[in-house]
Amino acid sequence: MGKMVLVTGGARSGKSRYAEEIAMQAGGNVVFVATSVSTDEEMEYRIKMHKMNRPQYWETVEGYKDFDILLEECIGCKDAVLVDCITMMVSNIMFEKCKDLEHISVSEADEIEEYVKSEISKLLKTAKSSDVKFIIVTNEVGMGVVPQTDSGRVFRDIAGRANQMIANTADEVYLCVSGIPVKIK
Repeated sequence: MGKMVLVTGGARSGKSRYAEEIAMQAGGNVVFVATSVSTDEEMEYRIKMHKMNRPQYWETVEGYKDFDILLEECIGCKDAVLVDCITMMVSNIMFEKCKDLEHISVSEADEIEEYVKSEISKLLKTAKSSDVKFIIVTNEVGMGVVPQTDSGRVFRDIAGRANQMIANTADEVYLCVSGIPVKIK
């Protein structure tokens, strides 16, 4: 069985860079799962910069759900799978499942959370049944102020619980702070 590593931290904490280092140490034959969706010019620029900063020979797969299907053909011959990032996955699912996030209802929030849990379960099952190293990146969302909006609080809660699911299953967990990774599990 492959080892699963979770790398978490705040925005610009160095978590993606550290996750890439772990993937390289696994052997360099990596599939990078990009969960971002280009929604505007600024996001397109961010995606472009991320692509330029990682090795050109890594295989890139784009998607934020159905990881079992997305990865079934490509993980057998890889050294590592790097998923970046879970919080972007949660955002994308929220936008997909709720047409009016400013007026999200409790039942909609519950449905979204159940869907996210299902997708995280698929990812964890795929990782645990694989012989390759899985590195999963996520943002630590619980250290800031309580969001003012309903959708912000729903996002924080769902992402936080998704992170807990992954951390509970992961073999190792690292918290990145100011570019310094600290092993917490």
